[in-house]
Amino acid sequence: MGKRSKKTTKWSQEVTAHSNALDIEPGVFASDDPQKIAQSLKRSAEASERRKTSAFRSAMSMLTFYINRAGSGLGDEQRRVLEKAKDELRKDFGREPKG
Repeated sequence: MGKRSKKTTKWSQEVTAHSNALDIEPGVFASDDPQKIAQSLKRSAEASERRKTSAFRSAMSMLTFYINRAGSGLGDEQRRVLEKAKDELRKDFGREPKG
């Protein structure tokens, strides 16, 4: 058996960086402003012609995917910001925030 070459990037990092569904702005998930994150995801989802579902679902899926895949590497404060961004995203699309 041959040795497997070590992959330097994780598949989830690759999906986040090169998603075929949305062209997200670089560094959007690092922002400390939930409203900016939500607005950026909304713009990206509405502009995309490659998504397979509604703009809301695409944007929310990308945000949830990022939160879930970051796991323990995501600090508590940034996790709170991203969770608040979900409610902002719901508001931006005219839906009721969870609460």
